This record gives sequence, structure tokens and C-alpha cells, in this order.
Amino acid sequence: MTDPGRLFGQIILIILVAIIVIFVLVILFRSVRIIPQANAGVVERLGKYHKTLLPGLNLLVPFIDRVRPLIDMREQVVSFPPQPVITEDNLVVSIDTVVFFQVTDARAATYEIANYLGAVEQLTTTTRRNVVGSLNLEEALTSRDNINGQLRVVLDETTGKWGVRVGRVELKAIDPPLSIQDSMEKQMRAERDRRALILTAEGTKQSAILTAEGARQAAILSAEGDAKAQVLRAQGEAEAITTVFGAIHAGNPSADLLAYQYLQTLPKIAEGDSNKMWIIPSELTEALKGISAGFLGGAGGSARGTTPPAA
Repeated sequence: MTDPGRLFGQIILIILVAIIVIFVLVILFRSVRIIPQANAGVVERLGKYHKTLLPGLNLLVPFIDRVRPLIDMREQVVSFPPQPVITEDNLVVSIDTVVFFQVTDARAATYEIANYLGAVEQLTTTTRRNVVGSLNLEEALTSRDNINGQLRVVLDETTGKWGVRVGRVELKAIDPPLSIQDSMEKQMRAERDRRALILTAEGTKQSAILTAEGARQAAILSAEGDAKAQVLRAQGEAEAITTVFGAIHAGNPSADLLAYQYLQTLPKIAEGDSNKMWIIPSELTEALKGISAGFLGGAGGSARGTTPPAA
């Protein structure tokens, strides 16, 4: 038979061994801490800052060291809800802001500020009101880069002691009141219509100038062509007259031949229904006199030849 006392002792021994094993496992578990990449952990020893755990395997003193919640060391993007801002010309605009920041010092982000994310949001809101409040609506709409730069400089200077670096600040949207938006749309439509009218007028002006220039060039070319044609015709007529005159003098025509040519020309002068009156050149009358003198001279000679001599 088994001794009850001995059995009880074995049970107690097994329980103690199990407790020791569990205790050792707990100690080992609490002594080893694995930090993921791009994270950091702040270790407090007996309630006081001891060190910052880097990514990888880290050893701690069980029950003495305590690790605070891990801090993300990556760059973070936070979009803050729209906030009303009064501009210099007393208009209320709604502005959405996006902030890009990164925790660079886990100890400062843990002990220098209670809630660095809320602090960044509040600081962004107040700084944005100060910057935009010094601008009118038109400047606020057209100076986003300037506003972003001023916000980033102020936020980076203030959050530096918190272990936070502000890399970029962007104004996601600037929404004026609806009445101002309607006025701006009307103004833009009027501006576009004005530019369209100016462009149309400029086009019409250029078209008229080009048309007038083309007509002027055409008239000049036409006049030059007519002048050259007249010169050529005059030269041709002069050469023809010179040729005819030379041929006449070379042929040495008689007065009877010239009178005969005048007689052939008379019907051509009288041609046409509209010729009610025409003028006979004096040379023609002289030629007719010569012809009549010739005919009369011939007739007189024959008469003289037939007249009997006086007794």
C-alpha cells in the first residue's frame, strides 16, 4: 500500500515544480521584448525613464522595467476637419488642412507633451487662423503655397521640442460662402465673355487689315499691269507708225495715189449709226483738188487738141 503521507508530499512537490516552471516562463517572457520595425518603446524602471527600445530583440528586468505603449516612428498623415476662418475682408471661409509629421524622439513625444497628435491639431488650427486672417479672400485663394510654407515653419519650430518634425502642411480645400461663390462664378463668366469679345474683335480687325492689304496689293499690281500694257501698246503703235511711215517714204507715193487712199478711207469714217457728223481732213480736200486738176488737165488737153485753129 502506498503511504498517504508520501503521496501527499509528491503532489506538493509537483505543484511546486509547476509553479517554479510557470514563474520562470513568466520571467523569461517579461525579460524579452521584440520591437517591430519603425516602432520605438520607452522603458521606465521603477517609474523613471530608463531607455528607449529600438526595433529587434531587447532584454528587460522583470517586474522592475515597464514598457509604455509603442510609438510609430513612420511619417504620418492627418487630415483635420474643416474649420471656419475669418479673412481680412471679414469673410468666413472653411479650410481643410492636411499635416504630414513624423516622431523623431520617442522620449520627448512621451514626456514633453501629453498628446502630441491633439497638440499638432490645435496648433495647426490657431496658426492657420493667424496666417489666413491677415489675408483677404483673393490672396487666400491664390497664395496656398505661401500659406503652406508659413504653417510648416511655425509648426516645425513649435513641435521640435516635442520630438515631432512637421514635414509638410497642405490646405486641402478653401470654401468661401455660397454667395461669394456665386459672385465669383459670375465674375469669371463675365471675364471669359470679355476675353472672347476681345479675341473676336482682334480677329475681325486682323481680317479687315489683311483684306484691305490684299485689295491694295491687287490694285497696285493691276495698275502696274495696265501701265506696262499701255506702254507696250504705245511702243507697238509707235513702231507700227514708224514702219508705215518709212515704207511710205521709201515708196515715194504720188499725190494721185494718196488721194485714192483717202477716198477709200471715207466709207470707213462714215460707218456706224451713231455717226451723225464727221469731219473731212483738210489734206483730203487738197488731194481732191489735185485729182480734179489732173482730170481737168487731161480733158483740157484733149479739147485743145480738137479745137480748130483760128482762121
